[in-house]
Amino acid sequence: MKVYPLHGRGTAPACLMAAALGLLSLALTLTMAAPVSRSALLVLNKADNQMAIIDPATRQIIARLPTGESPHEVTVSADGRLAFISNFGAGAKPGHTLTVIDIELQKVVRTVELGALLRPHGIVERGGKVYFTVEGSRAVARYDPQADRVDWVMGTGQSGTHMLVVTPDQKKLYTTNMGSDTVTIMELSAAAGPGKISHINVGKGPEAIDLSADGRELWVAHRGDGELSIIDTTTDRVKETIKVGRFPIRVKFAADGRRVLVSDAQTGELAIFDAASRKEIKRLPVGTSPVGILIAPDGRRAFIAATESDKVSVIDLESLTVVGTIAPGRGPDGMAWRGK
Repeated sequence: MKVYPLHGRGTAPACLMAAALGLLSLALTLTMAAPVSRSALLVLNKADNQMAIIDPATRQIIARLPTGESPHEVTVSADGRLAFISNFGAGAKPGHTLTVIDIELQKVVRTVELGALLRPHGIVERGGKVYFTVEGSRAVARYDPQADRVDWVMGTGQSGTHMLVVTPDQKKLYTTNMGSDTVTIMELSAAAGPGKISHINVGKGPEAIDLSADGRELWVAHRGDGELSIIDTTTDRVKETIKVGRFPIRVKFAADGRRVLVSDAQTGELAIFDAASRKEIKRLPVGTSPVGILIAPDGRRAFIAATESDKVSVIDLESLTVVGTIAPGRGPDGMAWRGK
């Protein structure tokens, strides 16, 4: 594993070296189930320590599978076979594992022990590698599923490194840092790992983050002031700031790039914006503490997870109406899609 310097006070390379020692641990948990042969909605239930596999057509639960404690985010391999889950941990007990699930066979195939890398959260699969934040260690790491090891770690030197995105060309990675009011930029190199690292000052408590389809704009919502920074990814500078709500916690571009969805955990609403004009189009009530947002690949539906209502609202993106709900379990949050 390549370990790169941690930036800022309160970080220690020795801590990351200790993480390498824990990466050989492997736990297998098998569950007998019928194969999944269609598209599936994956929903993490934080309070149940489970991932639900849901048929998006019938909205029925196909299976529930165990994860680590308080799973927060999930991503799917390019071939749609594996789900990678970050187990954040609960309360004073930080999580330090990733769960790997075979979606088709409906079984846990691996538990990745991260050692001293604490509180894994934001997670994205790109180019066969899994990038994830480790908030408790103020860092970003990359897991290689084929080699079953973390092959690099880079410190951000920022507090509350929570969510992340990777550009379509896989040349840059961005993280939101809630405690430092910044966005971190890491230049990526497939051979050598991360390169240059820099930071952008944004508003108070940045958490939500998403890239436009063309990769030219990065939208970052600040839950502390209800605003959203729009960053030009060519210059990596904030070019505009808009008001989006009281406690914006997730942001997601629609598949066609024309609209942007923002969940507001304080008002219980989903706000929909025109990406070009930056104007609000509509607000929809979606339950108490809505957090996770997922857009179906066909661009016709959005799924909004309301953590305290224990439901996922289904939004028709043509009529901009709530057309149904799903009861996936307790404390739904992060979601992903398998298939087309």
